[in-house]
Amino acid sequence: MKNWSGVVRLVNLVLAELLKLKRSSMFVISILGSVVAPFVVVIATFLNEPSTPFQDLFYNVNLYTVLIIGVPLYGVVTTYLFNREYVEDTLKNLFTIPVSRISFIMSKMLLLFLWIMFLTAIAWALTLFLGWLTQFDGLTVDLLLASIRQFAVGGLLLFILSTPIILVTLVMKNYVPTIIFTVVITLINVMSGNSEHRALFPWAAAGDIANHTLPPTYPPEYSYIIIAFTALLGFVVMVVYFQKADVD
Repeated sequence: MKNWSGVVRLVNLVLAELLKLKRSSMFVISILGSVVAPFVVVIATFLNEPSTPFQDLFYNVNLYTVLIIGVPLYGVVTTYLFNREYVEDTLKNLFTIPVSRISFIMSKMLLLFLWIMFLTAIAWALTLFLGWLTQFDGLTVDLLLASIRQFAVGGLLLFILSTPIILVTLVMKNYVPTIIFTVVITLINVMSGNSEHRALFPWAAAGDIANHTLPPTYPPEYSYIIIAFTALLGFVVMVVYFQKADVD
């Protein structure tokens, strides 16, 4: 019964967070951010290279989403989710319900996962719609399924790699450091785009894993291990810090 009560409490926390989003403009802003990559890539490709196959269209949109748009966009979403209780000064009241700090963290992360995957789905759907509207060739059922997997893997990996960003948010309690952190990650992604060593940088490796373009310089296991280590280290440090942090 105790385990079930913990699950119920977690679900209630997530539902409460969803209700907060109904009154927030951040959700709409994040949707607008998620359409940037498909809109820009599809329109630019249609104007400059209209003979591009649909497969390349999906590839390019997913690449830009994971490597350039996704990190800062999801970083802002992450900061919004984990920083709003500090801004509104409601965190200390929340823990008197009672709500455990682990439940608080897990409910926020679950909502972050749903949010990221929703934005990823919008990017995929808009790519499909705009590509169909502008009559790009090569659209098949197999391509649709493959592209869904690629976009989903990209979104999942960015969520997994959100733990260091969450840690920065919890420590700094401000949008600016998190934005700077995500911009630095994006710049490294861009600068390492043609490097044969980019598989060693977790966020760049995430883009290659999603699109099946890992360079052969290192075994693929290296990239998976680096991503897992980065995510796990961020999660452990985040939990330890938040358990001991003063919320008054």
